[in-house]
Amino acid sequence: MISLPREILPSTAHDITEILFLTASCSDSTYGVIVGFIYKLYYLDFLDPVDQFLVLFSDGETFISADDLRINLWNLEISNQSFNIVDVKPTNMEDLTEVITSAEFHPSHCNMLAYSSSKGSIRLIDLRQSALCDSHSKLFEEQETPGSRSFFTEIIASISDIKFAKNGRYILSRDYMTLKLWDINMDSGPVSTFQVHENLRPKLCDLYENDSIFDKFECCLSGDGLRVATGSYSNLFRVFGCAPGSSEATTLEASKNPMRKPVQTPSRPSRLTSSLTRVVRRGAEIPGADANGNSFDFTTKLLHLAWHPTENSIACAAANSLYMYYA
Repeated sequence: MISLPREILPSTAHDITEILFLTASCSDSTYGVIVGFIYKLYYLDFLDPVDQFLVLFSDGETFISADDLRINLWNLEISNQSFNIVDVKPTNMEDLTEVITSAEFHPSHCNMLAYSSSKGSIRLIDLRQSALCDSHSKLFEEQETPGSRSFFTEIIASISDIKFAKNGRYILSRDYMTLKLWDINMDSGPVSTFQVHENLRPKLCDLYENDSIFDKFECCLSGDGLRVATGSYSNLFRVFGCAPGSSEATTLEASKNPMRKPVQTPSRPSRLTSSLTRVVRRGAEIPGADANGNSFDFTTKLLHLAWHPTENSIACAAANSLYMYYA
């Protein structure tokens, strides 16, 4: 039984937007879309109205909406009210040190929710514990290496996306430089780390100047949980094998040329770092260039991609085009 926290009242809202749930219809060869439900979003505060997202519950009856400071719970049958379940807004906004960046429900346990923050941490909460989830049941974060801190440390540590594996045991997270795979039964650190574009580290100053360092790349896992993928610059995306002993690290380009061959990036042998069997895998090592030796184009970036839940296919969105890859 999940207890519902306080309702967000329309009278306290400053900004109002809408959620439209659409249904598709087909007549002969013509497809159409109609609006099924309209939900009013009542947010007390948010730092950036663009940074809002929706996630469906595994129970098929509820979903969440979220912004920088709050996560709200909705019922599909009730469009005029929602309930606040996570609130990270401090009493004094000058004390704000981190914001919510992503959230994801457990694929089979609808009482479990994970959300990430701009400080590089992931919190796992149980909605059965309290109406307003001010505390977490587990905290996942990687300890900072002594002496490695720089001006960019917190910026590149911010997590832009998280995804649960289909079996619910693992969480995949994406920060600016890496993909990390976490075991929810082990909160001491990630079990695997995949370097997406480590070769850009010497160019962090330039990336900061042109705001590319704030790009938010999504991540995804294959339905069988054996591979993970995420996007990069020059319309490239990376696929890594995450099965035990796998050294797979492939780079492909989202291109209109279907004959373009996938680019294999050299991968270093997996190495164990402590008894926790943490694996670090790297991509290309050419500074400021892609796997073909070409300079990265920071104006073309592949931010969005999704893996089919049962088939070995990936959908990638680059600019105004959608690309489908099937292996």
